[in-house]
Amino acid sequence: MENLILDFLSNTGFALADYRHYIMILIGILFIYLGIAKHYEPLLLVPIGFGILVGNIPVFKGLGLGIYEDNSVLHYLYFGVTSGIYPPLIFLGIGALTDFTTMLARPSLMILGAAAQMGIFLTFLGALALGFAPNEAASIGIIGGADGPTAIFLTAKLAPKLIGPIAVAAYSYMALVPVIQPPIMKLLTTRKERLIRMEELREVSKREKIIFPIIGFLLCCFLAPAALPLLGMLFFGNLLKECVVAERLAKTARSSVIDTVTILLGITVGASTQADVFLTPQSVGIFVLGALSFGIATGSGVIFAKIMNLFMTHKINPLIGAAGVSAVPDSARVVQVVGQAEDPTNFLLMHAMAPNISGVIGSAIGAGVLWSFIL
Repeated sequence: MENLILDFLSNTGFALADYRHYIMILIGILFIYLGIAKHYEPLLLVPIGFGILVGNIPVFKGLGLGIYEDNSVLHYLYFGVTSGIYPPLIFLGIGALTDFTTMLARPSLMILGAAAQMGIFLTFLGALALGFAPNEAASIGIIGGADGPTAIFLTAKLAPKLIGPIAVAAYSYMALVPVIQPPIMKLLTTRKERLIRMEELREVSKREKIIFPIIGFLLCCFLAPAALPLLGMLFFGNLLKECVVAERLAKTARSSVIDTVTILLGITVGASTQADVFLTPQSVGIFVLGALSFGIATGSGVIFAKIMNLFMTHKINPLIGAAGVSAVPDSARVVQVVGQAEDPTNFLLMHAMAPNISGVIGSAIGAGVLWSFIL
């Protein structure tokens, strides 16, 4: 009887755990706290946080419980991440949710979305200089786009072993947009620049909104064919939304599909952060480079907006350049908050949505370019 009790105790998680499991469990609880108490991307942080708890309950190898065991349920669910299935489905939902009106009303603002992708390519070069392999450096650089699905998609193709740390880093920085971006925006702008009021946007016709996803898809995917799985689903979802006749499909894409996939992606990405796999010097380096990438992307957008003002009659508020990262719509909301801190009657949200949405397209193109370049 005594031996049975000892055997039972030796098989519990308490006996199998080491300090790394407890560190990861605390990180998971922190994610859940930030999602619930601070409202930092709760639809992402709560599933990921709980997934971290799931992934860091220590179990015997071979029981078919761990996410990295071939015959486990979690492994089957994780297949949607490692095979790149979940990200395009999320892009389908994003497309069905997105209104491209502000971008079409002033196409010049799309340049800011492109400028913000500088963070991706400069961090790629930095990671190479630090000794990361080209495929790993490309996966790290894409964090600067602040686009979790794109980061997961590219990493699944180029560096599958890094999906856990890269996905958590990407979603962490997406959630912390209201904390990270404002200091950079204020540092790079003057109060006079933050007070700039932008001209009213022109009205966009329904025909333009229907034609755009078709033309946009063809142009972007001819430019970067490797971005086809992401941008194809993004523009298809938007066409479903704008054509009206397929509203039932659009409603499903922006509700049931994206919600289901977000749950599965969040819980499995979180579970992939097993302590023995996740807590490594390499993961720490990824988080540092990811933060650098995100900061460069934010600064690049702001600085390029200031450069554009040198040649424009109707000035643009350089704050909106920070929305060029693809954290939709949080970056645009941050622009609104920072702008209204200077002038409560200055409404920048709709203007900021143009570079914000183009940033989604830009990060997907960036991922496609890196993928084709590495291969």
